[in-house]
Formats: sequence, structure tokens, C-alpha cells
Amino acid sequence: MRYQGITKIFHLGISSDNSSITNMMESLNTEQKCREYLEELLWNGDPICINCNSEREDHYKLKKDGEFNGIYKCKDCRRNFNVKIGTMFENSAISLRKWFYAIYIFTSHKKGISSHQLARDIGVTQKTAWFMLSRIRHSLSSEKINKFDGVTQVDETFVGGKNHKKSWQKRVENTQGRSTKTKAVVFGLLNNGKVSTEIVPNTKGKTLTTIIKNMVKRGSIVVSDGWKGYSQVHKHYEHKSIPHTKGQYVKDNYHTNSIEGFWSLLKRGILGIYHSVSPKHLQLYCDEFSFRYNTKDFDEGNRFNFALYCAFEERLTYEELIA
Repeated sequence: MRYQGITKIFHLGISSDNSSITNMMESLNTEQKCREYLEELLWNGDPICINCNSEREDHYKLKKDGEFNGIYKCKDCRRNFNVKIGTMFENSAISLRKWFYAIYIFTSHKKGISSHQLARDIGVTQKTAWFMLSRIRHSLSSEKINKFDGVTQVDETFVGGKNHKKSWQKRVENTQGRSTKTKAVVFGLLNNGKVSTEIVPNTKGKTLTTIIKNMVKRGSIVVSDGWKGYSQVHKHYEHKSIPHTKGQYVKDNYHTNSIEGFWSLLKRGILGIYHSVSPKHLQLYCDEFSFRYNTKDFDEGNRFNFALYCAFEERLTYEELIA
């Protein structure tokens, strides 16, 4: 877990006192400045060869027409490399300036930004903007939380499958309430202001208890509502069950209000910004909202830096995205 790992605002760009989109665009207004900022963030100023992990100050700087364009030649393995290789920017025809703008807006807007809006903002097609946003979500999804320790709220929610939004011919009977015929189930755990989500096939006791055992340390306090799927939790944890069906929402100062508040953010974001999300991509959207929620105490500059830092992860290809 690296949510507390990035606290430095680098001197090339954003100030922690007045970080804003205009500040970022004025400070990083050329492709060279964006590249240097990324090098400072990912390499701490010393180029690291992606091929052999050689880290030294005197790698060769290759020039074209007398100008250095960010390509290095490793002094050890003699292969070329640059700061984009191994990140979501690799082989992208989109400039780093546009990528930085997209990442800043994506991480600073509480409910995200639609691909249609981003496409208009940076002058690309909607398909390209959607792919960019999907790559950003994929990079953020690598930030999984370690095991929770202490009081952990757990809850599940159902996304999609609204019959009233479908034509009469496509409506499915008996999909009200907790039906999974047309709805996707998202299970969430929240502890000390950090949330983790996972798409699950059902809300049966075995499914939910297995995830809790994988995510919460033994001996911790687990707080849930009165759903029967949590009936076996007491065997492994101190279980606090809040019987919502009886109109009770707080018991001995324990509640599930925080995780339910996160569900509200997730659903309002999907409804208001994205309008609908397919079950195939739902986990990426949950990871997106989890990232912003877990970094809510960061200022805009640090959250932007952290999202760039996460870019140094396995790259999502378009073929993988639409497979």
C-alpha cells in the first residue's frame, strides 16, 4: 500500500499551496517539461534502464538534429530506453501534455470525467479519450490495500439492471431488490478511511466470508448490517451486526454509514457522469472511485503526482481492453 508514500511535490511543477489545473498547465507547458517532470518523479533524476535496471547518471543521451529528445542509451546493455517505456504512455501518439491534463482532471474531479467531455477538452476522438481513461483506471487498480486491522465496515451494493430504463421488450421479471439477474454485485470493506471493492458473483455467506478472511486480520472487529450472508463472520472475528430491517443504524457506536456513503459516491458518479457501466468494466470504475476516496486527504498536486507514479505499472493494450 503506497497511499502515504508520495508526499513530495517536485520543484518542476505544482506547488502544494496553490495547486490547480491552470498552475499545472502553465508550469508544464511543453513536452520537454512534462518529460523532465516524469523523469524526476519516476527516476528521481537518475535514468534507470528498463532493459537491465542499470541506474547511473552517465547513460548516453541521444540527440536528433542536435537536440536531446528523451531517448537514452544504456552504458551497460547498450540498448535504448526512455521514461515512457513500461508506463501507460508507452507507444502513445498522444502528447504528455494531454495525458497530464487528463490525469489531473480525472483525479481531481470528485465524480470523474466522461470520455465525451475529455475528448472535447483535449481535441481527440471519444474512442481515444475512453481508451486513455481506461488506461488511467487500470494503472490505479494496481494500488490494492493490504489487510485491514481494527474496526472494518463491510457491505454490498447492487449496480445496474434498472428495468424502468429499458424498453418493454427488454425488461426482465423479478429483478427487484437483491436480484442478480440483471445487476452486478459489488462488495466493499472500509477501515480507517480506506476502502477496497471487489465484484462478486453473489452475496452468499461463503463468498463474503472468504473475502473478509483474505482482507481483514483475525481478531479484528467486523461491522455489517443484518444480512444473512454474514452469519458465519463471528467464528473468525468480533462481529457487530446492525439490524437495519428493524430500523436500527447505530449499535454501541458501531455503524456502516461510512461504507454506505462511499456507495452513494460511486452510484451518483456512475449515474451523473458515466450514465451506465457494463459489468465487464465495472471493476475498473470501482477502482477509480476507490482511488479518489482513499486519497481524499491529499491535495490536488500530490494526488496528481501519485497517479503519475502509478503509471509505472503494466500497460493496458486496446486489445486487452476490448477482449
